[in-house]
Amino acid sequence: MHTPFLVNSAAPIPILTYHQIAATPPKEAAFRSLSVTPEGFARQMAFLHALGYQGLSMGALLPYLKGERQGRVFGITFDDGYLNNLENALPTLLRFGFSSTCYVVSALLGQSNLWDQANGIPPAQLMDASHLRQWMAAGQEVGAHTRYHVRLTDLDAASCEQEILGCKQELEQCTGVPVAHFCYPYGAFTPDHSAMVGQAGYQSATTTWRGRCRSGDGLLELPRVPVLRTTSRALLWWKLTSGYEDRRRP
Repeated sequence: MHTPFLVNSAAPIPILTYHQIAATPPKEAAFRSLSVTPEGFARQMAFLHALGYQGLSMGALLPYLKGERQGRVFGITFDDGYLNNLENALPTLLRFGFSSTCYVVSALLGQSNLWDQANGIPPAQLMDASHLRQWMAAGQEVGAHTRYHVRLTDLDAASCEQEILGCKQELEQCTGVPVAHFCYPYGAFTPDHSAMVGQAGYQSATTTWRGRCRSGDGLLELPRVPVLRTTSRALLWWKLTSGYEDRRRP
């Protein structure tokens, strides 16, 4: 018998991971592959829509993960809460009737990706509270990504709880809407952290483990499918329909 905390889907379900939807950074910039151009994102979503797929937020995807609904669906997630998600991804999402979840760093609203400075990644503006409300008014979802984009495995238990629960509380206060979905920054977590996420009241949590969600996976430790600047439409289709990503899961 399946528990409410496990995936119970008859077929594998992919959850796509994006970061910035913006012009390609300079060649010397670190991690430039994490920026997908607005045109590239639009082509990818048009391609999947033409194949009969429906892109969904984590909240809308949850019944499919639980086996309560079936369909040709995939999850769309954006990590960190960049303003360019609102400016450049939202028009495409609306064009195809897709929803998505943007995982937000609650204590840095309206600031920039300060956690990336030491890695040489150029600064990019994050959404502020008013932007988040625009995002949600357009049918999109806000998820939690800790208060300061911390590596949970570097912190003591009390600090982790503050980052996990505090992010939820801050986002709910500024949006007026329950926040039910979490993403582990850097993909760094232990079973103790996933237990904290469940105790905080989140219904799902995503990781950086590669792969599609399969029956028996924990809803608080979901794998995802990375989409990079160089991901072609053919490769994207292969990632969604084959075991290509599943074989890369640790």
